[in-house]
Formats: sequence, structure tokens, C-alpha cells
Amino acid sequence: MLETLHETTTLNNGVEMPMLGMGTYKADQGGEVEQAVRWALELGYRSIDTASAYENEAGVGQAIRDSDVSREDIFVTSKVWNDDQGYDETLRAFDDSLQRLRLDYLDLYLVHWPVRGEVHDTWRALETIYNEGRVKSIGVSNFLQQHITRLLDDAEIVPMVNQIEFHPHLQQPQLLDFCIQHEIQMEAWSPLMKGEVFDLSELQRIGEKYSKSPGQVTLRWQMQRGIVTIPKSVQREHLESNSRVFDFELTDDDIDAINALDQDRRTGPEPATFAD
Repeated sequence: MLETLHETTTLNNGVEMPMLGMGTYKADQGGEVEQAVRWALELGYRSIDTASAYENEAGVGQAIRDSDVSREDIFVTSKVWNDDQGYDETLRAFDDSLQRLRLDYLDLYLVHWPVRGEVHDTWRALETIYNEGRVKSIGVSNFLQQHITRLLDDAEIVPMVNQIEFHPHLQQPQLLDFCIQHEIQMEAWSPLMKGEVFDLSELQRIGEKYSKSPGQVTLRWQMQRGIVTIPKSVQREHLESNSRVFDFELTDDDIDAINALDQDRRTGPEPATFAD
């Protein structure tokens, strides 16, 4: 059962990761992201996702320090950008992220995109950081099955997370099955299809049964399928709405109806070519 905002899933190394978090993509550095993160923590969120490429790590870190919530209770994720990949480069990028966040450690550090020719050295750097105890979990983002398969050829540590674009129109069932088989937790970015889910009649129909919005139905559907989700918002009312998804449960028929909406359609870049 998923009954509270503090529900977690256990990663393959035993670390507990919140099922619902807050994304900060395109949240402006400074007042906007700081206020949004403060609101999220006040509302009960305990997972905050950022990245060096978002250029708002400093604001995220400031909001965390300003919060009454202890650092140990907040799951913080960041990512190494494409231009910083490679072994030594990734070690420096991680140090830079920690410095901007002004944190002693991260809960999750991800390879942002699978850069051809750099992935293995980049992953080796993440393994080093993990073995040093400076990050609690490591993983990848936007990796397709072929990328993970190549990574596993010489990896010492299996990724704990794969953060991908996932929503009703892009469900990637084969990749999901592959990650389940290898005990890699799937995490959804752009879970609300940049707001397009609110226009889908099937989600509207299901939402009416529970007095919930299409967005709330979508987030609940993802979590009931075992997928961590991190909708982004900088508005308090949207953060609050996104958090109100633990007081209802979708039926198997509901889930099947949403599963049937899959169109293999992306709203973001194609991982097979974006980072080449």
C-alpha cells in the first residue's frame, strides 16, 4: 500500500528512496528554486532532484539548510552533465556539485546521459565515489537497455536507479522489465508529460471516480507500478496537489486503461542519439 508521502522503495543496496519527490528542472537559481524547495519540504516531501545542468544546485542546497527538516531525512539527487564525463572530470564535477549544494554527501548521483566513449570511465568514477562513502547510491539517467547492457559488461556495481522519461504516452515496457530483472529502480522524469496528461480524456474519466485530477491519477498510476516519480513544480498549490495521491488506490482495470495509452512518444530528447 502507498498511504503517505513518506512511502519509500528499497534500492538494490538497501537504501530507502522516497516514491514521490520534487523535480527542479528549469527552476531558476535563487529565489524561485529556494522557495519551491522550502514549500516542498514543509508539505512533507523528502526527495529533491537537481543536476549540475539545471544551474540551481546552490539554491537547492540553501533551501535544505534553511529547512527545519534534518539533512539525514532528505534524499538529495544530482547528476553529472555530458561535458563533465570521464573519470577525472566526473570526480571534479561531483566535488563541484557538493560545493554548490554545500552538502557533505549526496543520496543519489546519476550519469545524466549515456555519452558514447565516456560511459565506462564515468561509471568507474561513480563507483569510486560510492566506495568512498561520499554518495549513498549511484545510478544512470536516460539509459536504454543497450546502454545498461554495455555498462554492465565491466561494471563492478549495478546501477541502483535509472531515471527516464516515463508517462502515459511513453511507458517503455521492455526497458522496465529489463530494469526489474536487474533490480534497477525506475524513476520517471516528465511524469505529467509537460502538463499534457490533464487533456487526456481517459485520465479525466478515471479521475472523476476518485475526485482526483488527471495529474494525480498519473502519479498514483506510476507509483502503483513501482516507479519512483519526481514531478516538477515551483508553485505551492501544484506541489500540494501532487502530494495528495496517497488517499486513493487505482483498480487493476484503471491501471490497464492507462497502460493502454502508450504511444512510444517522447516529449524530450532521444537517448539513443542525444548524447553522441
